Amino acid sequence: MTDAVSIAPAAVAGPAPLRRRSLQTRLALAYATGIYLAGVVVVAIVDVPLAGVQSTTPRDQPGPTAITGTGNGIGLRQLLVGSAFALVVLIPVALALGWLVAGRFLRPLRAITATAKSISAGDLHQRLSLGEPADELTDLGHTLDGLFARLQAAFDAQRHFVANASHELRTPLAGLRTLLEVALADPAADADTLRATCEEALTLGAYQERLISALLVLASSERGTSRWEPCDLARIVGDAVADRRDRVAEAGVTVTEHLHPAIATGDPRLIESLVANLVDNAISHNHPEGQIQITTEAAGSWAGITVVNSGRVIADEQIPRLLHPFQRLSPDERHPGHGLGLAIVDAVARAHHAALTVCARPEGGLAVSVRFGRTPPSGGGGGAGADAGAGAGAAGAR
Repeated sequence: MTDAVSIAPAAVAGPAPLRRRSLQTRLALAYATGIYLAGVVVVAIVDVPLAGVQSTTPRDQPGPTAITGTGNGIGLRQLLVGSAFALVVLIPVALALGWLVAGRFLRPLRAITATAKSISAGDLHQRLSLGEPADELTDLGHTLDGLFARLQAAFDAQRHFVANASHELRTPLAGLRTLLEVALADPAADADTLRATCEEALTLGAYQERLISALLVLASSERGTSRWEPCDLARIVGDAVADRRDRVAEAGVTVTEHLHPAIATGDPRLIESLVANLVDNAISHNHPEGQIQITTEAAGSWAGITVVNSGRVIADEQIPRLLHPFQRLSPDERHPGHGLGLAIVDAVARAHHAALTVCARPEGGLAVSVRFGRTPPSGGGGGAGADAGAGAGAAGAR
């Protein structure tokens, strides 16, 4: 047993890691090898002709050291010694040139690495900003700059979302706690008082449940979807409107439906959530005796839904803000919501690669149109199966 225990650490440790060699060293060796081989080829090309050169002098005018007759102009031994010396001198020269050339080409890569380390440490606002010359490394730098910009936007949006979600969840929790503490601290509280407190607590609990459901749908939508099933937008709209007949009557609005078969492809639960939020927004942000028109249609490669509702006048510059989570036009609206309705619509549309159009009507209200593809997009979509468990339960999120 003792031997087995002593052997186990060595088995877990595995082979020792290979010694790290810098890229500049490897490139320098490669460049030096190329330069040296080129020198060898040049020496060989020069030596072969010189070894056969014949030197002649006139026989009738011999000098004191003149060579009479014919013979080699350069001795073979002298030629070989000179060539060997030249090749030996070429070794450090080739290594130095290879090191300089490798360093020159790796300089942008070092800048990319240093900046990436700085960004990974938390400075998401920093960029590579590589200039000239325009080459493959510069293209890589521009691509990484775009990636860093998207990462910064994603992290900023995540921090903003978490901060707002924490605030939205803290408010009803604090109200619920205060409500219960007041009821418990009242020595004269009777059954009717406690019943009223419980009813208010249930109302706050229902508010929290709707908020959490909306957050779950939003998170599921932002992950994307890998479910691509055909679903009829007309049927989904009909079910959503039928489930809200009481709310429509209470709000005093008129719903006009122009439902034509429109088969879209996507995650049915997410699409149901999108339709539910569109209908709820049109009801909540309307006025008594207002109008809601819902149209489904299909043409060519797309199937779409359009919801037009009356309501307050909205400035065009406010439209992009409404697509972000927890954004409301004013805090004292007649039907306060969570500010998630259009954010969920936007997230579901992006998950399905659908075209979302939101327009402010001059007479008041909004016109929202979503066009889905009738076939799955190439590549299948974007995520690990968005299971929107809350489904249409996120209705009324905005």
